[in-house]
Amino acid sequence: MIKVLIADDHAIVREGLKQIVSEPSDMVVADEAANGNEVLEKTLKGDYDVVILDITMPGINGLDALKQIKNQRPELPILVLSMHPEEQYALRVLKAGASGYLTKESAPEELITSIRRVAKGMKYVSPSLAQRLASELEIDRDKPLHETLSDREYQVMCMVAGGKPVKKIAEELSLSIKTISTYRRRVLEKMGMKSNAELVRYAMEHDLSE
Repeated sequence: MIKVLIADDHAIVREGLKQIVSEPSDMVVADEAANGNEVLEKTLKGDYDVVILDITMPGINGLDALKQIKNQRPELPILVLSMHPEEQYALRVLKAGASGYLTKESAPEELITSIRRVAKGMKYVSPSLAQRLASELEIDRDKPLHETLSDREYQVMCMVAGGKPVKKIAEELSLSIKTISTYRRRVLEKMGMKSNAELVRYAMEHDLSE
């Protein structure tokens, strides 16, 4: 029996996932978490075979929670299920240790297939993401500017490009306004840009804005 922990800050999403996961006879929803701190606490104490993890959550966000879980329980398969399109976060979460990445638009059958696959210690990616990963391996491939950013800088860039004010970003990432402003400045410096407008234009060209 595959024991699944579902971590998502939206109760209605958790309920939907519980219905999908509870349907097959070979898996069961062992527990659920509503924020990053809760999922960290439960994964360290509980016995699970797979964690379904959202990226955007209050407290410790999903990307940071993923890194901390993999640091303390590297053998635990984590399947990231996010509203963000693959272009935004898939490569980053896989590099951070996730066993798979799905968008919330995926079919229930694909979710079940991915849970079974990662529970066996394998990776799960969609055909489109597999193609993107293959492209990453091409020799002499020029890296896009946003791939030079740290994970936190990248998060801030996507949120700024999506039109969110610094105060709102600080609240969502549980950081100070000063810290977010520092990240924004670093992003602009690394990408050779001078304004939010340039970031917005770049993000639109690369399908990165939230």
